[in-house]
Amino acid sequence: MHMADALLSPVVGGTFWAVSAGMIGRAAKKISGESNGSKTVLMGVLGSFVFAAQMINFTIPGTGSSGHIGGGLLLAVLLGPWRAFVTLASVLVIQALFFADGGLLALGCNIFNLAFFPAFIAWPFIYRPIAGDGRTPVRLAAGSIIAAMAGLLMGSFSVVLQTTLSGISDLPFNSFVLFMLPVHALIGFVEGLLTWGVLSLISRTEPALLSGAASTGNHRRTAMAMFVAAITTGGLLSWFASTNPDGLEWSIARVTGVAELHATGDPVHTVLADLQQRLAPLPDYSFRSNTAKDLPADAGTTFSGIAGSLLVLVLAGSAGLFLKRREPTGGQ
Repeated sequence: MHMADALLSPVVGGTFWAVSAGMIGRAAKKISGESNGSKTVLMGVLGSFVFAAQMINFTIPGTGSSGHIGGGLLLAVLLGPWRAFVTLASVLVIQALFFADGGLLALGCNIFNLAFFPAFIAWPFIYRPIAGDGRTPVRLAAGSIIAAMAGLLMGSFSVVLQTTLSGISDLPFNSFVLFMLPVHALIGFVEGLLTWGVLSLISRTEPALLSGAASTGNHRRTAMAMFVAAITTGGLLSWFASTNPDGLEWSIARVTGVAELHATGDPVHTVLADLQQRLAPLPDYSFRSNTAKDLPADAGTTFSGIAGSLLVLVLAGSAGLFLKRREPTGGQ
């Protein structure tokens, strides 16, 4: 559900850049003001895992489309909403700058759509009342699935609204929303199952992470497990990702007949597209054609998965370390 710049006007894209940047600033203040920051050290490894997991598009049976997890709910459960927002923003920044996944103008929208709704609405108002402390398997499953579906549906509806407000594409609101919501409900169901699976494993090894209670542990076991999972997922499992268009591309194709729209050619779109092309060393998670001619077909995917996971580890981990150092001295 990564929006491209072609869907957005500069005004709408710039507005959500400001909204997302403001929320990151607010998150920094909230995190640094907390008295217990033990979960901050997990931001890097969990962000790395979400990056790798997003590389794996799974087929949605009977539709010809595919989807991938957003990861916002998983991060919110394990880190809390503010750390989840910063961590997922780190993932999306790396994807846009290094892999040209999602437009630069659309980056603020993508951060808001994928991070805000699961972290600040689905997690506190849906997941927590249903799942509780995460110790009851049935409640954990129900909370994970329902909250993941809700978060993704709200995010996909936001995509439709942002596109409609922009008014630069031939995507009528009624038709667009008619395709977007059902396919993303199915994607959200699968994400809920995967979220439940990860949380079930963590509930057996470190149940305090699911309860939302302050923790004094160093989370070393969880951190190592998630790092290994990230490298394995990004480096190997990403080979088996579905090649079907994702839910957003599929919906656009059903409405317009083409899976990818082209930007209007105004100066803002042109400059940002050129800048992204110059910045991204691994566009579409593969080597550029002049580099890949003598390499195996999956080499670019493997390299992208490992490199991207490490880049997110550094960016989100550095943010976590910086914020941890700013915590009040009376913490821990």
